[in-house]
Amino acid sequence: MSVIPLGLFEKAAPAAPPWSRAQMAGRFAEVTAATAPATLTLAMGLVADAQREGETCAWVSARASSFFPPDASAGGVDLETLAVVRLAGAHAAARAADKLLRSGGFGLVVLDLGDGDAAARGLTPALMGRLQGLAQKHGAVLVCLTEKKPDAPSLGSLVSLRVQACRRRVAEGRFLCELRATKDKRLAPGWTYAEAVRGPAGLR
Repeated sequence: MSVIPLGLFEKAAPAAPPWSRAQMAGRFAEVTAATAPATLTLAMGLVADAQREGETCAWVSARASSFFPPDASAGGVDLETLAVVRLAGAHAAARAADKLLRSGGFGLVVLDLGDGDAAARGLTPALMGRLQGLAQKHGAVLVCLTEKKPDAPSLGSLVSLRVQACRRRVAEGRFLCELRATKDKRLAPGWTYAEAVRGPAGLR
């Protein structure tokens, strides 16, 4: 009589979507959009996903204003365990991200850089090389949020994944945040991802 391991009857776990902490470990990604709301919503979704995996996350902003904490909390983000750093300028923000990644204690670091041209000037090739190397070394995810037109160049050749984000209203108080991969060194570009979200009180 042959013995068949019970594991053979178990269904394989579904693969994580491409826009997830599990799939993006070790990557340097850029999320772009003409305006901030879509990038902020999708990045916060990634933060919540990483926190559910037990990862410590940091949000580094180079802008005077960034995400609205009540909205982030409503989207599933644990604000008590989210490290938030605000600095003036993309270069200073990137140097802060360098220190956070170098510590090895953060599974996800978001760089909210704002204007794409200013971000490109602030992130030198040497600094981006260090950030990419640290993300790979520690299996962390580094996500840069920039505002630019779809046909504008990425921050640099070291960006492993670039996605274009948009947000559109689908019903009263409901929005669909979508992204499309325009550059992907690990997977083929062209894949899409979408999240249905409830808008904040002022947009309902």
